[in-house]
Amino acid sequence: MGLLEGKTALVTGAGTGIGLASAVRLAAEGAHVFITGRRETELQAAAETIGSATAVVGDVANPADLDRLYQAVRDRGQGLDVLFANASVAAFMPLEQITEEHFDTLFGINVRGTLFTVQKALPLLNDGASVILNGSTNVDAGDEAFGVYAASKAATRSFARTWANELKGRGIRVNAVTPGPTDTPGLSGLAPDPEQSAHLRRHLAAQVPLGRLARPEEIAAAVAFLASEQSSFITGSSLYVDGGLNQI
Repeated sequence: MGLLEGKTALVTGAGTGIGLASAVRLAAEGAHVFITGRRETELQAAAETIGSATAVVGDVANPADLDRLYQAVRDRGQGLDVLFANASVAAFMPLEQITEEHFDTLFGINVRGTLFTVQKALPLLNDGASVILNGSTNVDAGDEAFGVYAASKAATRSFARTWANELKGRGIRVNAVTPGPTDTPGLSGLAPDPEQSAHLRRHLAAQVPLGRLARPEEIAAAVAFLASEQSSFITGSSLYVDGGLNQI
């Protein structure tokens, strides 16, 4: 029997990368998984890969889309035991070039989207549920041109602490999972062409003490741990899955 047998989970941004790998892992542990994302084709393909999944297309930055998503969860009638607020976006831009659009996009999805994803889930979260937020090692690193992204993830880390305190009365645990550089389509998309993408991946891997990028499945394993009773005495924390990048 899996760690999440009979449970209901939701993963946002589940079409590819860490979100997809996490949804696959949670389903493998026995959960029925709701997944959401902005691209219908990717999301339907993800649902087929996962198996025990319900796909609802939507954008976490759009409150109406979140309402549709949670209505689907409500209609199933079993509430939510696990919420992985994974949906986020990253982009480079040095301080002197930052635009309102860049700021609004990153904070709209990473901060506003995360906040309302969790807030609107509150009536559906079963007592003792696990909420997991998607963090980033960039919060600690100070990497050039990642200022807005890192700031948005610092807000996410702060949310985990505050919400863990606010929801403790219901036994709901809130934690962040903090991946290091991970081999996902999103990482490749940060560079304008395949050659520069390969250079970026080599550069990032060289900074990791373990000498490589993470696999999405390795982040998913940490998500499954935080989702399950194996982490029953952990809340308000940030679990680093970074190959030692921010530890050594």
